[in-house]
Amino acid sequence: MSLTNKVDELPADLVIGLVSVSDRASGGVYEDKGIPALQVWLQSAITTPFRVETRLIPDDRASIERTLVELVDTARCHLVLTTGGTGPARRDVTPEATLAIGTKEMPGFGEQMRQISLQFVPTAILSRQTAVIRETEDHAALVMNLPGQPKSIKETLEGLKDADGKSIVGGIFAAVPYCIDLIGGPYMETNPDVCKAFRPKSALRPANKE
Repeated sequence: MSLTNKVDELPADLVIGLVSVSDRASGGVYEDKGIPALQVWLQSAITTPFRVETRLIPDDRASIERTLVELVDTARCHLVLTTGGTGPARRDVTPEATLAIGTKEMPGFGEQMRQISLQFVPTAILSRQTAVIRETEDHAALVMNLPGQPKSIKETLEGLKDADGKSIVGGIFAAVPYCIDLIGGPYMETNPDVCKAFRPKSALRPANKE
């Protein structure tokens, strides 16, 4: 399913894939909450026009691998975010599928996600989120595993702030736009009130006034 972000309804060069991995949600037992939570957060955080490709699939490694490959190689996503299937249970195989389709592992994203979640629960160490770059001959994408709960999704992407708005623990999304730059993707700008993207001064471009 393809959706277009409402930012000025401009043509979107940036394509983001959202994958919810859940046996019960994909089987219609209950409504998926992962993809809607991701869409709401991304629309609040990204000011660059973007298009979204969504997939709701079961906890099956072959299905996950096939979906991730299709989103990067065929749908030409620059960023793919998965939610669900990252725990220690036997059916949780999202990290294995992600690592299998990647050409470069990016472990820092998973390390920071666990650091954020550990502020709330000691069982955060059971989470196995990771990230990879998938490269083809003429395209590349960042693929990241996120937690399954909407609250945790927001926390890991955005980070934690105190009552005065001062950062306590940085969110992972601040590093995403520059990573997309480095792999040849479109220049992504963010809303600093939600998540301020970090780039070295040499990588900054003038703000888009259009």
